[in-house]
Amino acid sequence: MRLRNVFESLPHPEHYDPTDAGKIFRVPYAERAAAARAWASTHRIPPAGRDQFRVGLWLIDVQNTFCHPEFELFVAGDSGLGAVDDSERLSSFVYCNLPLINQVHFSLDTHEAIQIFHPVFFLDEHDEHPAPMTPIALDDVLSGRIRVNPDIVPTIPGATLESLHEYLEFYCRRLVETGKYELMVWPYHAMLGGIGHALVSVIEDASFFHGIARASRPRFVLKGRNARSENYSVLRPEVDRGPDGVAIDGASEADADLIEDLLGFDALIVAGQAKSHCVAWTIADLLEAIRARDSRLADRVYLLDDCSSPVVVPGIADFSVSAETAYERFAAAGMHRVRSTDPPSAWPGPVGRHALELSRAGSRVMGTAP
Repeated sequence: MRLRNVFESLPHPEHYDPTDAGKIFRVPYAERAAAARAWASTHRIPPAGRDQFRVGLWLIDVQNTFCHPEFELFVAGDSGLGAVDDSERLSSFVYCNLPLINQVHFSLDTHEAIQIFHPVFFLDEHDEHPAPMTPIALDDVLSGRIRVNPDIVPTIPGATLESLHEYLEFYCRRLVETGKYELMVWPYHAMLGGIGHALVSVIEDASFFHGIARASRPRFVLKGRNARSENYSVLRPEVDRGPDGVAIDGASEADADLIEDLLGFDALIVAGQAKSHCVAWTIADLLEAIRARDSRLADRVYLLDDCSSPVVVPGIADFSVSAETAYERFAAAGMHRVRSTDPPSAWPGPVGRHALELSRAGSRVMGTAP
């Protein structure tokens, strides 16, 4: 029996409806599990444990809070429906490339109300909480236009009002020194335990189907619970040490275990939200880790260009240019910008080379003899 060539695109399973990308629904797990097992049998899809060429799919913050139009930080992108369209393409990519994807990694933005980027943390000159999407510059802190809300002090272990004011000034200065985005007051979002924290349904559905069909266990990583720092990157917070040089609230400089896991794949495909923020800063940290180890490893990384969108808030903020600039830098470093609608056999780098090897071998699929 000859197994399906991993680079032959599969059809969509019967349950898949692209319009689900803009909906919230319950995944019928038992029904999907039975369908996934039957699908694997029909299309002769081998279990992931047989893969000799391992491709990881790293999905960053594909949660309702960013991907559904009714939620707090919907990533509209330039089109106004950016994250919905991205979720449609991404879920389609998963179904069509089930045999290619060895394992799915998820990061989940994970917050509580009292954190340094939420309104309740601050008071303005009118003793009001600043509105969402208010940028806070170092000068705003130095002038007293923005200050720490004294009511939140007891919620920060070991803090005093004076120490938090000192820390806020240090934090804003540190963002400038390290070339990070200015501190932003974001709407309450990705609240731990809330529906906004959950994966957007169409991606959860596709991931579950993949996990059963390929007998592959996804990995979930929570990020962003540190009360004293933003955490765009999955791999580290924006600021990980206080004025005294001590790690803040258990923050680490980088998630070495996760980096080791991700770079252990023969190829790594990356997508998620938002392209200008959490995705861009995460890839930047991954690139830093790659350069510290071996710059040639950048050739293993594939950026699904059409499955991520930048933050665009008409009249307030547009990060399209910064997203494009970041992706151009990643490509210059050796990473590959690809589209989900192109067959992986047409991609450059190790995935494309592996496809050609399989084509020449004819009788071998994912390193497994027929």
